[in-house]
Amino acid sequence: MQNNSLPLKKGGFTFKRFFVAHDKSPMKVTTDSCLLGAWVPIDSAPQKILDIGCGCGVIALMLAQRLEHDNRQIDAIDIDMQAVAQCQQNSQQAGFTSINAINADINQFQPSYAVGYDLIVTNPPYFESAVDCRNSQRQLARYTECLNFQQLIDTVKRLLKPKGQFCLVLPYHLSNQFRLLCESNQLYLLQLMNVRYSADKDFSLSLLAFSFIQPNKIDEQQLCMRDGDGRYSQDFRKLLADFYLFRK
Repeated sequence: MQNNSLPLKKGGFTFKRFFVAHDKSPMKVTTDSCLLGAWVPIDSAPQKILDIGCGCGVIALMLAQRLEHDNRQIDAIDIDMQAVAQCQQNSQQAGFTSINAINADINQFQPSYAVGYDLIVTNPPYFESAVDCRNSQRQLARYTECLNFQQLIDTVKRLLKPKGQFCLVLPYHLSNQFRLLCESNQLYLLQLMNVRYSADKDFSLSLLAFSFIQPNKIDEQQLCMRDGDGRYSQDFRKLLADFYLFRK
């Protein structure tokens, strides 16, 4: 079992149970990914999980910790070879054998088992490439040219089990557009959490969970990350309690 007082290291992010190196991945550990990893509904105890665009593997690692007492398999896939290598290394060092890092283009990916996934998660690229990134790896990770919203939805429809769930994090201003596109593809919103950085700010992020089964009522919540004094809110601390090394 991991030591709860890991020393703070450089080139990554130190969680309570593991360290996530991200110096070789174009996408670093972000608050977006940490929120998603902690929020994803797992009441159904998913056995087969797919993390699309895994990067350094932070979401896969968080899900592996949350599901460590269940028999599950997490396929973490990324188009960037260095990111996949770092995800695999992070998984091994954390002691999570359930994570299988795969270097592939999700648009062509065919899983070894044809039944599909119980849960698909992603922190997808969402910036249109009006301005080129200086780093081509980062451009692949952040822009939608390699995986636009329709391609992502097509992938989910192809790989998600009939009773499975699809969860992602998006900028708040894009969430309704994505929801409408999902509904036109028979994917229906189950749960939603809109996130604001502080009480005086507008919503900045949306965490969304979709299913092929249309619910009678959508579970809608809100989260404010910081209180008026700038400290992390109790709600944020509660959500990330198993992962973040909060200062007292």
